[in-house]
Amino acid sequence: MTRPGFSSPPEILTARLRLRAHRPDDLAACHALWGDIDVVRHITGKPATREETWGRLLRYAGHWHMLGFGYWALEDRATGAFVGEAGLADYRRDIVPSLSDHAEIGWLVSPQWHGRGLASEAVRAILAWGDANLARPCVACLISPDNRPSLRLAERVGFRMWMHTSYRGDPVVLYRRDGDAPAAATEASST
Repeated sequence: MTRPGFSSPPEILTARLRLRAHRPDDLAACHALWGDIDVVRHITGKPATREETWGRLLRYAGHWHMLGFGYWALEDRATGAFVGEAGLADYRRDIVPSLSDHAEIGWLVSPQWHGRGLASEAVRAILAWGDANLARPCVACLISPDNRPSLRLAERVGFRMWMHTSYRGDPVVLYRRDGDAPAAATEASST
């Protein structure tokens, strides 16, 4: 699905964010993020343990190593603070319809950073990176129908509602953005 050459995430700079590789010392910040019930309410429905968060960080590194795409840590450029994470994945979900022909995008921003448009900024930068680097840049996202902010973000950055379905017994809305629908303009640059 990707062009060769990416075994770790390239740094991407936007107006306010640095998208960078996760590091082992991100564990505490990632655990605070994934351990917050308000953050995970529409994703997993339960806060993650420290062990589960560590496994997630290892899975992010594995995506890059095995697939050439994955997740980035989001860092505030002005302060260096951990803002959240976002990226592309292939989770091989047991879902109908299959997402096997799509990279799946996801995003998560810590509550203290909500309402500033940072998730949109990160997603636009990742979509632009995907357009330039994925061999077939078909991207999908799976969103809880109750997660109105994420539904609005998906539509704002060019996703179209694909269908309503369920995943692990919960209703979800699938959105799709094919490679012929470029990401909204972004001031991102990859270094």
